[in-house]
Amino acid sequence: MKKLLVALGLSATLAATAQTASTLSYSRAPLHQNPYQELPLGAIKPKGWLKEMLVRQKNGATGHLDELYPLVMNHRNGWLGGDGDQWERGPYWIDGLLPLAYLLDDAELISKAKPWVEWALKSQQPDGYFGPAKDYGPEPGIQRDNSRDWWPKMVMLKILKQYYSATGDQRVITLMTNYFRYQLKELPAKPLDHWTFWARYRGGDNLMMVYWLYNQTGDPFLLKLGDLIHKQTFDYTDGFLNTDFLTRAGSIHCVNLAQGIKSPIIYYQHHPEQKYIQAVEKGFADIRKFNGMAHGLYGGDEALHGNNPTQGSELCSAVEMMFSLESMLEITGKVSFADHLEKIAFNALPAQVSEDYLTRQYFQQANQVMATRQIRNFDVNHGGTDVCFGLLSGYPCCTSNMHQGWPKFTQNLWYTTPDHGIAALVYAPSQVKMNVGSGTEVTFTEETNYPFEESIRFTLTMKEKVVTFPFQLRIPEWCKQGQILINGKVVQEPKGNQVVTLNRSWKSGDVVELKLPMHIYHNSWYENSRSVERGPIIYALKIGESMKKVKNEKDPIDYGDSYVEVRPTTPWNYGLVNISPEKIDQHYSIIKTGKFSNFPWKSEEAPILLKTKAKRIPSWGLYNDMTGQVPYSITYNLETGETEEIELIPYGCTKLRISQFPVVH
Repeated sequence: MKKLLVALGLSATLAATAQTASTLSYSRAPLHQNPYQELPLGAIKPKGWLKEMLVRQKNGATGHLDELYPLVMNHRNGWLGGDGDQWERGPYWIDGLLPLAYLLDDAELISKAKPWVEWALKSQQPDGYFGPAKDYGPEPGIQRDNSRDWWPKMVMLKILKQYYSATGDQRVITLMTNYFRYQLKELPAKPLDHWTFWARYRGGDNLMMVYWLYNQTGDPFLLKLGDLIHKQTFDYTDGFLNTDFLTRAGSIHCVNLAQGIKSPIIYYQHHPEQKYIQAVEKGFADIRKFNGMAHGLYGGDEALHGNNPTQGSELCSAVEMMFSLESMLEITGKVSFADHLEKIAFNALPAQVSEDYLTRQYFQQANQVMATRQIRNFDVNHGGTDVCFGLLSGYPCCTSNMHQGWPKFTQNLWYTTPDHGIAALVYAPSQVKMNVGSGTEVTFTEETNYPFEESIRFTLTMKEKVVTFPFQLRIPEWCKQGQILINGKVVQEPKGNQVVTLNRSWKSGDVVELKLPMHIYHNSWYENSRSVERGPIIYALKIGESMKKVKNEKDPIDYGDSYVEVRPTTPWNYGLVNISPEKIDQHYSIIKTGKFSNFPWKSEEAPILLKTKAKRIPSWGLYNDMTGQVPYSITYNLETGETEEIELIPYGCTKLRISQFPVVH
């Protein structure tokens, strides 16, 4: 068996290498030419701390969810031909497991994902339909109805696209072509919201697969189908530009928003009108103004719920918003999308999942001082377990969906460009192998402790003596002025918020060093509270944490047989001492701890911390296992304690935190 698994892994690696060129598909007319193109799955390999994140996923829930969650992920699952759960949860898991398997070249993980792919491919019926087709009666803990709902198919289409990217298996093209012909025939009578409303809000995921297939085959009917899908999808363009729905609590489900926000820009590929990009830009601005949180997401627990830092943010929102930003970055090349992607990845995502990748929170809070079982002021409560760390606490959609975050982040670090160049738009330790110029294979190795450090080093290796091609690098908006060195010599000192192109003749051994000086800055939020930020990282109050595992005897089928509660052991009710923006640097000490383990997202392993002055606010106390109403900044004559020095650590290293501080005199 071990030899078979090794052989599977070797064949997968060879297949991915062989398909590097053939699975690339630049935009085909009349689609708009995208500035960037995703590389085949397997061309990018994680290194350093990023690889450690993926290995922890393999050893944690991603690699073992069939054992940890057998009620849904075992042989009874409808996506394996069984009579069990047949809606979104099985495909959600594979949507993260499959890219993880190929990124790690892991034969065991590939063998776990492959049966789901094979069953889906073989399930196609003569009329083009694929997937589960029979409804069953209710059974506790699983979803056995709505087998023909359009929505779960959208997730499986994403999986099949990734599988094709890694292997070049032509059966994927055949299945998608037949299924999309089926959709074109059936959607007029059975629109996206025929079975459930979810597909109407998430139709952008369907549309992006239609356009992807068009770039592969050029079948004209796909463009007609794309227009039909867009017409049946919730009109985010009009919603963002002409309505106030982002200002109103309860107007849209938080994950629908995270997935749907890309819909106008997906459609822009066929209809390149500026209104679609403007709509998304206005959408993000309104989310920030009326619902935004320091960690890069928004109040949505589960419906949209304002910007009070004790409102919840769902884990599915984090990974789906990351995927939306990745998709829009490829189409537009906008620096702001890459900046936003890094903010979520380096703050919200690691904070919401445990170090061993076995438990997670359903909702996280920007100001979170107790993670306990308690009914809170959320739109939806699940027995009070929503902020506890558990496998099934809150709701199991996140148990199934959390796995796509880091693998797809890895897959979107590097892109190829239509002028046969390469672009590094998002930064993390990695290595990429691809063809540039007239077809020369090159390898770039990216060495960095970013986002904790300011320097990123790229080393080029290749067999050819000299090759000419463009190499693009993003300078984040938060960086006032970067510096680019080639072989130790400064060649550019670009301002922030742009992509810089280095177009030259390269030789093997060339080293490009990108320096992104990070400064400390504040942002204002709810009740004029302040976040403390440096580069892409939010810094939060370091709070002592007492963790207790609780056996759940009340409702284990719904919320798992156990979960972990976290309580504070040190004070948390601090306000920052008011300082003027020009004096920020004088009031913060940056401490480089000298620690850099392969897993930096842990309180005691934080590579960097900040120290500053603060005062305790006696009137700011607990309410319902949360912080009470955050005092408005700055309140005249607010009673405070003496000035103290506090320690701030990266948000992603915390389980308890204050990240949006009141400001006091």
